[in-house]
Amino acid sequence: MLQQYNRILVAVDGSAEAETAFKKAVQVAVRNSAALVLAHVIDTRAFQSISTFDGDMADKASEQARNTLEEYVRYAKNHRVQDVTYSIEYGSPKVLIAKQVPEDQKIDLIMLGATGLNAVERIFIGSVSEYVIRHANCDVLIVRTDLENKKNQ
Repeated sequence: MLQQYNRILVAVDGSAEAETAFKKAVQVAVRNSAALVLAHVIDTRAFQSISTFDGDMADKASEQARNTLEEYVRYAKNHRVQDVTYSIEYGSPKVLIAKQVPEDQKIDLIMLGATGLNAVERIFIGSVSEYVIRHANCDVLIVRTDLENKKNQ
């Protein structure tokens, strides 16, 4: 019996890798007749200064994320995904993508784009995908190839 996924989470951050993961997630959702949940996490640490939180920048980031996610919803629906929703979250991308969103949304597959971080960047920044692979309670698929399954250059 083949594995059937019912609820697929794809994390999108505006990168080309995330967009490829999203497009592949659309294909997987169609093949599985699955719901597709798009999540964009705004890392609030990026908007903090020494003494205050810059709410205006966070609002602009939220609006930009909303516009992108609504465009992705249209794309998914135009490609026969029946059930597609999105959420904009605030906090640590690693924890939200690995734990909170999948638990809240009853996700059984997480799809992420591979990042281009080198070994030194991973030490200092940490890889979201690496954290998700280690801590998620469901299957995780890291997208490393384009829509024709050829390695991205």
